[in-house]
Amino acid sequence: MNDADRRRLDEEGYLVLPGLMSPDLLARLRTRVDELFAEEGDRAGWEFKTEPGARRLANLVNKGRVFEEVIVTPEVLDAMAHVLGPAFKLSSVNVRSADPHSASDQPLHADSGALADAEGYWVCNSVWMLDDFTPENGATRFVPGSHRWGKVPPPGMYDPHPEQQLVLGKAGDVVVMNAHMWHGGTANRTAEPRRAMHVYYTRRDKPQQQWQRKWLSDEVQARLDPRARQILALDDPENDALCATGSGVSGFMK
Repeated sequence: MNDADRRRLDEEGYLVLPGLMSPDLLARLRTRVDELFAEEGDRAGWEFKTEPGARRLANLVNKGRVFEEVIVTPEVLDAMAHVLGPAFKLSSVNVRSADPHSASDQPLHADSGALADAEGYWVCNSVWMLDDFTPENGATRFVPGSHRWGKVPPPGMYDPHPEQQLVLGKAGDVVVMNAHMWHGGTANRTAEPRRAMHVYYTRRDKPQQQWQRKWLSDEVQARLDPRARQILALDDPENDALCATGSGVSGFMK
């Protein structure tokens, strides 16, 4: 990141990384996501949550080598370190596909209902656009600067915020988003689904949204390189203790 990128993350709470996914990576992600939706059917997303008006996938590091690649993307990790500090880890990797002709927006929210604490920010997300994000197909809405307000939106805030904007972009773009910023998905008014992958990180002293060591198979854990193991906190007894006593899966993903 350059200084302008850092200022944008600090002040507005988000940063667009245009074309971060190569055409090959984008194609492989789309293919595997579509395969998983077909394989899992009505059970898709059960490890995290289901949602009217959208299909979900969860626990994706366990479901394909392509997802192992994305969790160690240098540009994304650089942005995560800027927001969260040097001690952070992967929290979860999920997909949300907004259904065609979905009826309504998500409420505005901060991921996991998180408020910055004395140590600073502790949740940061990256939204990987597997399809174009347009004003009509369910692009994420967000309120720039709201991560600095020290509060979360009131429950059930479906109405537009006067300062909200839409995250628009092309398939292959990635948006890093301070997840304390108020945001939410919008209704998909088109005839095609709108797919996005969420590669979500948290500060090292907080529990993971999905306890990676618990959810990953022995086969996957055995082949991961040291950098991936460190990002996943697979050899961290303190993380195990946090996840064992934490509140479990929580929060929206757009």
